[in-house]
Amino acid sequence: MIRWLLATFVALVVINSFTPWLRRLGLGRLPGDFQFKLFGRDVFVPLASTVLISVLVSLIVKWL
Repeated sequence: MIRWLLATFVALVVINSFTPWLRRLGLGRLPGDFQFKLFGRDVFVPLASTVLISVLVSLIVKWL
């Protein structure tokens, strides 16, 4: 359980750091990706993009 929570957190951090590049690919605009202002800062929570990338990575790993 803790491994999955840690993996999800790491995926969120990685996706958040690559946000400008991923938006050009269409990720970050999916239903379930949240963006809001909190204390004057933009906060981006890419839940749907994280699930999509996780599924793609698991299919690639299973294929290899």
